[in-house]
Amino acid sequence: MAKRKKNLSSKYQPWVDARKRFHLSHAHVQMARELGMNPKKLGGKVNHKQEPWKLPLPEFIEELYEKRFGKTRPDNVRSIEQMVKDKKQKQAERKARKQEEQDRRQEIGGD
Repeated sequence: MAKRKKNLSSKYQPWVDARKRFHLSHAHVQMARELGMNPKKLGGKVNHKQEPWKLPLPEFIEELYEKRFGKTRPDNVRSIEQMVKDKKQKQAERKARKQEEQDRRQEIGGD
């Protein structure tokens, strides 16, 4: 398996590993996640040269995505790392707002 990044949780790490292992783009990973695919099961969907009826994995994901959502790509493509970064930033902002609100309540109650 690929080297584990410190800032990624066990929820997102399998997707990073699958992206590297199967040479997928960020858009393909996002489409697969939106389709509800399991990153650990993507190996069974890979086209081995012995199975000419199978589409290559990126094309397979694109075809399923187009059938389900009626468009070829997501509107806003973000990498797993960017999603984690945005999530952590949003949590920090929420925590800061909550702390400010508590401080404000203490000032009002203390006077």
